[in-house]
Amino acid sequence: MKTKFDEYLEFPCQFPFKVLGLADDQLIDKVVAVVQQHAPGDYRPTSKPSGKGNFQSVTISIQAQSKAQLETLYKALAEIDTVRMVM
Repeated sequence: MKTKFDEYLEFPCQFPFKVLGLADDQLIDKVVAVVQQHAPGDYRPTSKPSGKGNFQSVTISIQAQSKAQLETLYKALAEIDTVRMVM
């Protein structure tokens, strides 16, 4: 992954991830479980359903330590089975 996180961010810093996935009661738990593996902490993600209820977004902020950590989290979150996009 060729990102420019290190050019635009000073680490450590707060960094929000927005995860868009199919509507799933377990999506928040899945997102938190992945984040805990790479950035252990106490998280309070927020969730919002789409207008038709087919999708849901989960926003979670972490204390990012490095460019590599962010890139790893983008990849890991994208691998969740019901996730369609990570922003």
